[in-house]
Amino acid sequence: MEYLKLLFIRHAESVGNVQQRMQGHGEFELSVLGQQQADQLGRRLWAKWGEPTQIYTSPLKRAVQTVERVVALEPTALSTASAAKTYQITDADDLKEFQNGIFAGLTWAEARSQHPTLCAALEASPDWIAVPGAESLQDAWDRAQRFIHHLLTQHRSGETIWIITHSWILQHLVASLMGCDRTWQIAPHHTAIFEFWIERSRWQTTDHNRLNSELWQIRRFNDDQHLDHRLRPE
Repeated sequence: MEYLKLLFIRHAESVGNVQQRMQGHGEFELSVLGQQQADQLGRRLWAKWGEPTQIYTSPLKRAVQTVERVVALEPTALSTASAAKTYQITDADDLKEFQNGIFAGLTWAEARSQHPTLCAALEASPDWIAVPGAESLQDAWDRAQRFIHHLLTQHRSGETIWIITHSWILQHLVASLMGCDRTWQIAPHHTAIFEFWIERSRWQTTDHNRLNSELWQIRRFNDDQHLDHRLRPE
């Protein structure tokens, strides 16, 4: 049986991650460690899955640089003129990280200094509180739903798709694909792989096969075994 194989992947570590900044749509380069992580990811992707059908990426720099390093490691046999690439790399705005408004680029300490009342309210309650200039939870859910719909209408069983995105929106993407009516908190590791297999021709089924787990499989979830964890700072 053939499946549509979807690999959702968080970008490698950025300078903003190291500085503990709320990056949002800000443009941050990969850190030195992030560059190493992207290379480790690339070697695993090419060795395990071979050439993808398509790569989707957030257009933000930390995701794009992750893709660039992955693609640079494409095996020579696949990158020669006689074996030209057949896959496409597509920017997708729906894969961007949370648009966090007035918090963009700030550390939490800086945010508390600049917006003390709002930060105090956020710290005091687990409920969602709107941040000026930021998107809403519904906005994020809508774009996650929109991207999943695109995947499932544009791609078929037998294809392998790599999707490079960000931690926060990744939670919504996974929940949307799995048909959840709420978003579950996940802590995706840098370059971690979330791999789903879907028997695409039966995706719209309403009979008992909707409950047949042979047809929809979670093969990997937050899998970063390709990383050399000795490189992680304590």
